[in-house]
Amino acid sequence: MKILISADMEGATGVTWPGDVLPGTPQWERCRGMFTSDVDAAVLGFFDGGADAVVINEAHWSMRNLLLERLDERAQMLTGRHKELSMVEGVQHGDIDGVAFVGYHTGAGMEGVFAHTYLPNSITGVWLNDVRASEGLLNAHVVAEYGVPVVLVTGDDLACEDALGYAPEALKVAVKDHVSRYAAVCRTPARTAADIRAAAGQAAGLAVRHEPVHGGPFTVAVEFDAEHLAMAVTVVPGVERIGERKVAYTSERMYEGIRTFKAVTTIASAAVEEQYG
Repeated sequence: MKILISADMEGATGVTWPGDVLPGTPQWERCRGMFTSDVDAAVLGFFDGGADAVVINEAHWSMRNLLLERLDERAQMLTGRHKELSMVEGVQHGDIDGVAFVGYHTGAGMEGVFAHTYLPNSITGVWLNDVRASEGLLNAHVVAEYGVPVVLVTGDDLACEDALGYAPEALKVAVKDHVSRYAAVCRTPARTAADIRAAAGQAAGLAVRHEPVHGGPFTVAVEFDAEHLAMAVTVVPGVERIGERKVAYTSERMYEGIRTFKAVTTIASAAVEEQYG
């Protein structure tokens, strides 16, 4: 049994404000340890549950945040940016039996600690076939195309609630309770590590590949906070404006859908001006 952990940071233990997750800040340096603790707890739990291999795909910002030297020696980690499937890189190789979303959060325009979708700001909403979408929902459709189930989700309580919609069978672990976008009631790392490890041990039993699910076509709509961003991203083939600040595109598979989404967000990010957005 081989498990892929997609590790994001905004949903990690103790993380509540931008300085906690922005590389290079003192608080980020501190919070890297708690992020690593969450991920390592999942690693240990999956091995407890019978996994033969666990690979971690770094999925936050620069994708260079986890402390490799603090991970269980049996784990392997894919670190760094520019990957074919971004947050779920590795699922496409045909040897993954289950995926864990560790440190996940709710989507842009939703309630939740650090609620956003790919970009920290600028995007006010994302919809997949008219359903408001988080990164978890988007990525769940990607891994389903490879016949891989999502077996574990960790994050704040609202991220766990969000996961009920895209991975109802998965084990969920809330490491903090939402108060506002930048405030939460946090559990200690010792407690969350124990909770995550126990849940991952159970989740290993759900890691069974199934027939690939091709649920397309997929229409993705993205709403921005400024008109010029909607205009800028239409350079991506197939992306069309459907409103003053909103664009949409349709893909037959989520493989293309997520790659187009990455292109849209990359171009939008480059079009944001420092002060005015």
